[in-house]
Amino acid sequence: MKVSELQAHGFEALSLPDGDREIDGVYIGDLLSWVMGRAQMDNAWITIMTNVNVIAVAALADTSCVILAEGVEMPDDLVQTARDKEINVLRSSQPIYETALQLAALVS
Repeated sequence: MKVSELQAHGFEALSLPDGDREIDGVYIGDLLSWVMGRAQMDNAWITIMTNVNVIAVAALADTSCVILAEGVEMPDDLVQTARDKEINVLRSSQPIYETALQLAALVS
């Protein structure tokens, strides 16, 4: 599934510079060093963290996108940083567990 296709399933795109990127799995985590070492390339990464380090870790781990669960807001300057770094960022109003279930059903 392509990242851009998530919009048809209730995910709100905040930054979508590479919407054709494929999602090949899901990773959930908020401990950035843990995510950096364990998230796989092309995973959709679900988190509630919204600081500049999220963008850096997404780039280092080469995730297909960051999905902010629980309706978390990302400041406009960080959204612009994500666009500048070509990091896809989407938002879900659902809790983390429900977001993960939805993604797992869509990706598998």
